[in-house]
Amino acid sequence: MDFLEFSSISSEQRGSMATGRLKLTNEAIIWKSDKTGKVDEISSGEIECANYQRFVGHFGLRLFLKNGTLHRFQGFKEDEKKLADFFKKHYKLEMLEKELSMRGWNWGNVNFKGDVLSFDINDKTAFEVSISNVSQCNQGKNEITLEFHQNDDAPVSLMEMRYHIPTTESSETDPVENFYNNIIKKASVLSVSGDAIAIFNEIQCLTPRGRYDIKVFQSFFQLHGKTYDYKIPLSTVLRLFLLPHKDNRQMFFVVSLDPPIKQGQTRYHFLVLLFGMEEETTIELPFTDMELKDKYEDKLAKEMSGPIYEVLGKIMKVIINRKLTGPGSFIGHSGTPAVSCSFKAAAGYLYPLERGFIYVHKPPLHIRFEEIACVNFARGGGSTKSFDFEVDLKSGTTHTFSSIEKEEYSKLYDYIVSKKITVKNTGKMTSNYNEDFGDSDKEEPDAYLARVKAEAQERDYGEESGSDEESTDEDFNPNEQESDVAEEFDSNISSSSGSEGGSGDEEKKKKKKEKREKREKKRQSSPKKSSKKNKKDRDENAPKRPQSGYMIWFNENREKIKKDNPGIKVTDIAKKAGELWSTMKDKKEWDEKAAKEKERYTKEMDEYKASGGGPVKPSSSAGGEKRKKEIKPAANSGSGAGGGFKSKEYISEDSSSGNDEDGKKKKKKKKAKKEESPAVSEEEEDKKKKKAKKDESSAASEDEDEGSD
Repeated sequence: MDFLEFSSISSEQRGSMATGRLKLTNEAIIWKSDKTGKVDEISSGEIECANYQRFVGHFGLRLFLKNGTLHRFQGFKEDEKKLADFFKKHYKLEMLEKELSMRGWNWGNVNFKGDVLSFDINDKTAFEVSISNVSQCNQGKNEITLEFHQNDDAPVSLMEMRYHIPTTESSETDPVENFYNNIIKKASVLSVSGDAIAIFNEIQCLTPRGRYDIKVFQSFFQLHGKTYDYKIPLSTVLRLFLLPHKDNRQMFFVVSLDPPIKQGQTRYHFLVLLFGMEEETTIELPFTDMELKDKYEDKLAKEMSGPIYEVLGKIMKVIINRKLTGPGSFIGHSGTPAVSCSFKAAAGYLYPLERGFIYVHKPPLHIRFEEIACVNFARGGGSTKSFDFEVDLKSGTTHTFSSIEKEEYSKLYDYIVSKKITVKNTGKMTSNYNEDFGDSDKEEPDAYLARVKAEAQERDYGEESGSDEESTDEDFNPNEQESDVAEEFDSNISSSSGSEGGSGDEEKKKKKKEKREKREKKRQSSPKKSSKKNKKDRDENAPKRPQSGYMIWFNENREKIKKDNPGIKVTDIAKKAGELWSTMKDKKEWDEKAAKEKERYTKEMDEYKASGGGPVKPSSSAGGEKRKKEIKPAANSGSGAGGGFKSKEYISEDSSSGNDEDGKKKKKKKKAKKEESPAVSEEEEDKKKKKAKKDESSAASEDEDEGSD
C-alpha cells in the first residue's frame, strides 16, 4: 500500500495549532495528536476539494469535506509536488492553490458554505471561520456578534467577532436575520432544546464530587446537580473507560475530556462515576426502528435494560462514537486488574491497560505507552513490605506511584517486560522481589552506606598506588615567626612590673631590641623553609587511574561543545558540559565504558603490585621519632631564633626549675604583703588591674615605635 507520512504537522483545534503526525494512505487521511493521542480520520471518499495555501516559510493543506466540514494542516516543507501527485493518483483530485487577500480591508462579502464562514475581498478569501467553534450568537438591529469557545492551550484566543450588516430597501428579506439563521444552524450553541435521548438520575460522581442527573442529548450531555450544571459537548470526549473496582462490588466509569470542564479556577480533565454492580435500570430510547437502523446501524435497541454502568456505557459509546476501553490482560496478586497504591499522598488504584496506565481517582491520570521514556522500581520509604513504581515521561515529568505491596512486583515487572517498556534499573533488581528485598524480619541492608564504603576503599586503594598525597598545613612555625605570645610567655622576660620604676621599662626595651636583632640575623643567615611539603614523586610505572563515565563523555564531546557554542570561554566549557550531562537521559553507554576502565585499572594494579611496585611505608617507630623531633621545642630558653616560644608544659617546667629561687622569693613577698596590708576594696583592685593593662599597652606601643625607627 502506497502512503505518505509527515511528522510535526499542526492541525487547527478550537483556535489553536496542535502538533501531531499526518499519514496519507490510499483510503484515508489520519492525523494523531502528540499531546492527547486523539486520532482524526478522514475517508478519501468524503473529500470534496483539496487546496494548498502559502504561509511564511512553509505551506498548509486545506481539505473541504462533502458534509461541509473544514480541516486545515500546516508545517509542510518543500512537499508540494509530492502531495499533489499523491492526491491526483489516489484521490483523483487536483490540488490547486487557494490565494488569500492581502489588502487588509475590514469590509467585504460574507459567504456561507457548509460549516465555514468565509470573508472575501475582491473574490479572494481574507479569512475563514469554522462555525462549529461559535458558542453564542447575538442579533442586533444592524449587527451580529459571535462568541467563540475558548481553548486553554492557545496562547492567543479569538473571543468575539462583530459584523455590521447594512440594510437595503430593495432586499426582500432581512439580511441580518438571514445571517443569524445561517450561524445558528451550524453553531455548537449548547441550548437544551428537544428531548434527551436518555436520563440517569442521582449518579454518584467522584470527580467533580457530588450526585448528578446525567442527560444525554444529540450533540452534548448534561450533568445537573444541586449546585452546579455542566454542559459537555460530545466532541470534547476523548476516551471512555469502564474499570472494575478492586472489591468486585463496584464499577468505575471514566470519561476523558479535552478541553476540561471548569468549576471556578479548577479544571476537571476526567469525569469519574461510581456505580454499584447490582444497580439496574430500564430505558426506552425516543427513536423509531428506522432511525436506529439508519443512524446507529442497529447498535442500539429501542428498549435497553441491565446494570446502569452497562447501559450508560453502551449509549455513550454509540452516540459519541468512541471506543469503550476496559481492563487489559494484567491480573495482579489479588486476582484483580487493579494495583493498590498512593499518588500525591492520596490512595487509589493503578490499572495497567493494553496501551497505557490509568490511575483512579485523586487526581485521575492517564499515561499512554507512547509518552513513556522508561520506568523504575524503587524501595518504598525504607520498608521492605512495599515498593515505588516511577514512570518517566519523554516530556521530562516523573510520576511516582508509592506503597505498592511487594507481592505485586513480579506481576507488574513481567507486564512491563511484555509491553517492551524500558526498565531503568534492569540488572539491579530481579523479578523475584521477595528474594531481592529479603525477609521483612531481617535487618535491612543500607545500600547507600555500602556504596560509600566501596568508594572510600577504591579511593584509598588509588592513593596507595602512587597518587599525590594531600599536603598538610605547616605554615604555623613558631620558631620562625615573631610572636607576641612567645614574648608574653618568655621565661627570661624581666619580672619587674612597670609600677616599680622607669629602670624596669628600660631593661625590657633593651632586651626586646636585642631579641629582634638576633632574630633578624638568624633569618638572613638561615635559608627559608618551604611552607608545604614537596609532593611525592609519582611512579611512572604505576597504572593510570580509571576515569568516570562523565569524564570519558566530556573528553569525547569537548570539541563538539565548542562548535555548538561558538565564542564560549574555556572556563565555561566544563560548566556547559555539566548541564548537558545532567539533562542526558541515557547514560548506559558511558557507564559501561567506565566499568571497563575500572576493570582494566584493577587488573593492571594487581599485576603492578605482584611485580613489587607500590610505595614503601615508613615504620611506626621512625614516624614517632620524627614527630617527637618536630614537636619538641629548643631546650635552651635563652634569646635567639625559636627561643621565645614555649608550650604550656615547658613553661611550667621552666618556672619550677630554672627560676625556682626567683619564684619562691616572689611568692613569699606577695604572701607577706597580703598578711600585712588590710583588706582592699574591689574597686581599688579593679583600678590596679586597669592601670597594669594601660602600662602594658603603652610599653607595646613604644616597642612598635622603636621597630619602625
